[in-house]
Amino acid sequence: MAKQKGRDVLVKMDIAGTFTTIAGGRQTSGKLSDGNTDVSSNDSPGRWREMLAGTGVLSHAISLAGVFADSAAEAALVTNKLAAATPDFQFIVPGLGTFEGPYVIGEIEHAGNYDGEVTYSVSFESAGELTFTAA
Repeated sequence: MAKQKGRDVLVKMDIAGTFTTIAGGRQTSGKLSDGNTDVSSNDSPGRWREMLAGTGVLSHAISLAGVFADSAAEAALVTNKLAAATPDFQFIVPGLGTFEGPYVIGEIEHAGNYDGEVTYSVSFESAGELTFTAA
């Protein structure tokens, strides 16, 4: 499998029916988890932990950080956050696939030094069932 460029990992937000890349992204990450249930007891083999499969709640978290680009997508992030909306997003990992579905916009932070660029960071948490389409 060919190596992938980090710059090709994208977060896109559904704006009026069109998935639009959130501009200025420099660092993007995603985490898929299911909150496993530990069922270890005195009857467990040796010192190994036992987990109960299929009992956790699936979740997907995304974080994005970059240079503020004054884009419509960035303004839509703030608008949706203030409205407590759960718009659809796509999290695209080249060579792996695309996660798509509703996300809650967690924290949005803007920062800037007097002699530098304005930066932002934003976090997202899945807010319903997601689809995954393999690349």
